This record gives sequence, C-alpha cells and structure tokens, in this order.
Amino acid sequence: MSGAVYVLCAAVVAMLPIRRQYWPAGIMLLAAPLLLAFIGYQHGWFWFVLGMLAFLSMFRNPLRYLWKKSRGEHVELPE
Repeated sequence: MSGAVYVLCAAVVAMLPIRRQYWPAGIMLLAAPLLLAFIGYQHGWFWFVLGMLAFLSMFRNPLRYLWKKSRGEHVELPE
C-alpha cells in the first residue's frame, strides 16, 4: 500500500511545473530508500533490489549531481 501511495505522489509531482518540483522531489528522493527498505523487510530482498534499481535509474541525474557536489566538483546546470 505504501509503495502505491508513493507512486501516486510521484505522478502528481511529475505533473507540476519544473520550478515547483524541486522541494517535493527532494523529499521523495530522501524517502524512497526508507520506503524500499520497509518493502524489502515485508516482502523480501528481491523486491528491495528491484525497487532500488528502479530508484537509481529514475533519479540518476539528481544523484549524479549530489555525488559531484559532495566531492567538491564544479557542476554545470542546464538553463
């Protein structure tokens, strides 16, 4: 049930204008691993791994940005 609510929230955030997506998407970015850990605890490691692969695929650009920023590299943002 909690995974389905997350998917619905993600669909709503995706429909927002890009300038209004930053905070909700950031919160969802932080909440996703916790939700996946909960799903993995309830349903098994296979679903956790499958969910994490999907999560990493969907959020690859924000995660790449955060990784470079944390290492002190210069990050170019698109306009």
